[in-house]
Amino acid sequence: MIKTLTLSHPTGILKGRVQLPASKSEANRALIIAALAGGESELQNLSEANDTQLLQKLLQSDSETIDAEDAGTVMRFLTAYYAITGQQKTLTGTERMCQRPIKVLVEALQELGAGIAYLGEEGYPPLRISGFKGSGKKHLKVRSDISSQYISALLMVAPMLPEGLELELEGKISSRPYIEMTLALMKHFGVEASFADNTITVPHQVYQPAIFAVESDWSAASYWYSMVALAKEADITLLGLREDSHQGDKAIVDIMRRLGVHTEFKAEGVRLTKKRAEKRVAFDFSNCPDLAQTVVALCATSGIAVEMTGLESLRIKETDRIQALQIEVLGMGVSLEERTPGIFQMNPGLLRRPELCFRTYQDHRMAMAFAPVALLQPIRIQDPDVVRKSYPRFWENLAQMGFEVLVNTK
Repeated sequence: MIKTLTLSHPTGILKGRVQLPASKSEANRALIIAALAGGESELQNLSEANDTQLLQKLLQSDSETIDAEDAGTVMRFLTAYYAITGQQKTLTGTERMCQRPIKVLVEALQELGAGIAYLGEEGYPPLRISGFKGSGKKHLKVRSDISSQYISALLMVAPMLPEGLELELEGKISSRPYIEMTLALMKHFGVEASFADNTITVPHQVYQPAIFAVESDWSAASYWYSMVALAKEADITLLGLREDSHQGDKAIVDIMRRLGVHTEFKAEGVRLTKKRAEKRVAFDFSNCPDLAQTVVALCATSGIAVEMTGLESLRIKETDRIQALQIEVLGMGVSLEERTPGIFQMNPGLLRRPELCFRTYQDHRMAMAFAPVALLQPIRIQDPDVVRKSYPRFWENLAQMGFEVLVNTK
């Protein structure tokens, strides 16, 4: 049985205020750190996203088998958390999660003295975690060009190590702002660290319980930026976003400045209005890979030629996001091609088809990235419930903003 959502907007005019979901990136880091601090912290505005609700539940679970489902941060953060705290756990996830690599993190934890074994294919979940003896090792070299989540997982547990940790990052650093976000949250809970050149040093310390309020999610904001760019008229205020944000996806402000959206920071959040867009752009998504789908969908629809780099980590997300994007834009008469290794180009094509139906590939961001196309013509989106992973109220928020939302089940 396939659930399909039909989406359209009768006027193409967007005006109003949107309460965004809280950042699951901040929330999930705060949950792990608060647990390491002894559980007496007060976390405010925790995300409704399934990933965050799942992590909160699992941290309170006494079960020996832990199912991280399809949540990458949950799998990676809990691997480090259970290992360093000496717990006996079997950690598994969905079929796709068990295809996503974790070898870099596991090998680093094993070097530090964690007992971790693979229960299936080497380098992939499920894992058996069997305690921590400590190797006395203080300095680690870790690849940093695959996923920043490995680095963040190691950093959060680093203060618990008797000698602390010196983490030398090898290669191009992927999603650096997310590493800096982790360090900022650690500091909020009383742990100091230094990040010089490619080495992060975390001395042995003790986390202190604290009050922490989670910011609204800049990744979620990106879809509203895309809607403003495509709308006939727009004046949208997104609540709860900060100009001094730690989130890497705040980069959407500068990206969308070139794609037709002006941002005004206000005390309550950001106000978005339309401006003229450029016709040819180039972006490096190394620090904000989760924004790539939003930009691809917008440019494909707007007739904007775009060159993109820094997409390497998209291959190991909820789906192979590069392949999924290449398939879906073909339906819009547009091709996304890797012209030279690591450099992708997309040129304008035939932008209107009488019927557009987008598949989501069990990936929340595929659904939300293509939803703004409904401002130009009615569209259908398969498996719309995938948005629960990060933005459960997405379709409800669209309906409040004048979209016509109809769910069909076949």
